[in-house]
Amino acid sequence: MASEALRNQVAAKWQDSFNRLNRGSQGISGLMDFSKAWAVAADFLRPRDLGAPPKDFNTHEVRGAFDVLMQCRMLPMLLESFVEDMRRNQHLITNDVMRFMAEYEVPTDSKKASGEADVIGRLVLLLADWYFAWAPGGELGHTISSAYIVNFQTHIFSVLPSTFAGGFKKLLAATLSLFTRGTTPEIPASVQDPKLWPSFELLGLADRYESLIASVCYEHIEVHVLETCTGKWDEPMLGQLREWMADKVVPWMLLPYARGAKTPEEARTMLQGVGSRFDFHVCKTLCDLRTKEMFDIVIDYPDSIPSLHDLKECLQRVDQRSQLVQTLRKANKKRLLHPGADTKDILTQYVSLIRCLRIIDPPGVLLFKVADPIRRYLRDRPDTIRCIVASLVVDGESGDSLVDQDEPIQPLQTAQVDDYTDPNWEPEPIDAGPDFRVNKPSDVVSTLVSIYDSKDLFVKELQVLLAQRLLAVTDGNYEKERRNLEILKIRFGEAPLQVCEVMLKDMTDSKRIDQHVQFQSSSVMHPTIISRHFWPQFQAAKILLPGQLHEIQESYAREFTTFKPDKKLRWLSHLGSIRLEIQLQDRTISADVPPLEAAFIELFSEKDVWTVGDLVARVGPVERPAALKALLAWVNRGVLREESDGADVQRFRLLESASTDAEAAPVRMATTGSRATLVEEQPTVLTVQQQQAGQMEVYWKFIEGMLMNLGGLPLDRIQTMLKFAPGYDRTVDQLGGFMDAARREGLVNVKDGIWRLNR
Repeated sequence: MASEALRNQVAAKWQDSFNRLNRGSQGISGLMDFSKAWAVAADFLRPRDLGAPPKDFNTHEVRGAFDVLMQCRMLPMLLESFVEDMRRNQHLITNDVMRFMAEYEVPTDSKKASGEADVIGRLVLLLADWYFAWAPGGELGHTISSAYIVNFQTHIFSVLPSTFAGGFKKLLAATLSLFTRGTTPEIPASVQDPKLWPSFELLGLADRYESLIASVCYEHIEVHVLETCTGKWDEPMLGQLREWMADKVVPWMLLPYARGAKTPEEARTMLQGVGSRFDFHVCKTLCDLRTKEMFDIVIDYPDSIPSLHDLKECLQRVDQRSQLVQTLRKANKKRLLHPGADTKDILTQYVSLIRCLRIIDPPGVLLFKVADPIRRYLRDRPDTIRCIVASLVVDGESGDSLVDQDEPIQPLQTAQVDDYTDPNWEPEPIDAGPDFRVNKPSDVVSTLVSIYDSKDLFVKELQVLLAQRLLAVTDGNYEKERRNLEILKIRFGEAPLQVCEVMLKDMTDSKRIDQHVQFQSSSVMHPTIISRHFWPQFQAAKILLPGQLHEIQESYAREFTTFKPDKKLRWLSHLGSIRLEIQLQDRTISADVPPLEAAFIELFSEKDVWTVGDLVARVGPVERPAALKALLAWVNRGVLREESDGADVQRFRLLESASTDAEAAPVRMATTGSRATLVEEQPTVLTVQQQQAGQMEVYWKFIEGMLMNLGGLPLDRIQTMLKFAPGYDRTVDQLGGFMDAARREGLVNVKDGIWRLNR
């Protein structure tokens, strides 16, 4: 049984509710007004099908009904009733969604992306119509409007299938193409409908798929950058991309990212953050593209300089320096650092790489990281120094120089210790490695020379190259070599090139001495007289010129001794050239030939037939392939004929008359054509590698004596003891390479770092 107090409390609450609904009227007239207001409001809010007649209500009456319900504090109950009515009619919207999505998901080969976008566009516009058909109206208050929006959007998102996201993305891409490419027949009418983007906002699609909207813009930027910038390095593209963004993409960005902006300043403020993100993506996409193309950009230098400036600006905005280093190192290893690449091509690419990376990164951190494998590979190539030196003295008009002719000539630079007391001192970049130094050599020549620890190797190679070029001069004009030498003095200093000065002086003195000898006793010989101790070693091949050639040599030597009593000529008879005029019975032949060819044909003045062995015995220690090459040269000229008696003895006969052997000429030419390649032309002056190999053969005697007397020795101990040998200037690495070569020949063996002789 309820207590009297409880019954009184319930009665009071019931009376209070009745008074509120009756609004203090007599009887139940107020309650009747409430019932009528509830019926009008509920009927006004009740959802209807799109095909039903439109609502026809008196606005004043509807507003009055909602006022009555508000005074009675019954709006929450009305809202619950409205939500329940929406829930009961949601199948109408669901049917339309399923119908359109079924049309979208039909697998048709002929359906294009524009057709799929049209289906989704029409669906969005239809959902917007449903929204307006069920909307209660904003004049009824924020509470009802908010509840309607939440419930309507919740139902829409609950019935949309997973495939809708893909279709919505295609619809967004179509709207963006409308701004960037203009109206085209491929763009459907639903995409061009001005109510489309307001519908996105009404349905909550713009907020729900915000990341999808951004991805569409990102992908469109990537496609545009690849289409317009791939392989185009001769003009700056970053500025053009930003202009394209401002003219084409930003107007589209106003739709999703500046909704509700009332002034241009307000829209600019709303786009500031997202615009920065899209500009970052432009720089990142262009940076990725240029990073992939970097190897070819280096090849195309200097035409590709604009693309390098673009990449520099992109790297300042996008931190992808490590990706650039990794990509370049990988491309260099695959396309450059392999045995099939010529050393000159590697050096050319390296020089272009130096110039390109200095544009991108002036401090040189990127160059230091990328160039390290190239420098180590070039250091192991035997002809690297020769190629670098040749580029320093090459003729300016040939176009083969690694050095830009417009660059100022300056001395070689070396890395120096940091001076921390310098007020202009700056710390190393944050991504610099432990071995990096800011004051690395900045000019190309110094960078190339710094591949090796010492410049002495370059000086020796310069001496060899200058000797070859001086001996190749035939007109007596050495001004070009003198000019090259002055340039090299600026780079390497005067002291290391004093030997080259002596070599150049020898050429001018030789011409003066020859003029004096010719004045005393005219001679057909014009030798080049050089100082033996200041010139590189020559190819070791001694021949004895027979007959009148020997007499001409002796006559010239006597006149020289008369002019220079304290000096004596030592002939290098295998070098130079001799102009001959050979008189035969029916013809006269003139030719400029090497001394060996002249010596052989001179012997044919004694008798008409010679064997190869007899000719070599008369001339001196000549290898048989070289002798055959010299003889076959006269066969090609029709002066000699090769004979064989079947006993594997080669004979050569002098042809006094060419007509008697005309039928043999074709056979002779065919026979000699294959044999002319037996011997390759050898350079007059020994290269630095050949000189070093010859010297190491001498030092092998020291090494052999050490290992024989002391047993096994480590490499550093052998190096220490070899330093006492006269003229030894090899590094431990060079000695290690020589010992490895000796091991391959079976002279020594190594175990646990200890070298021993093979007994």
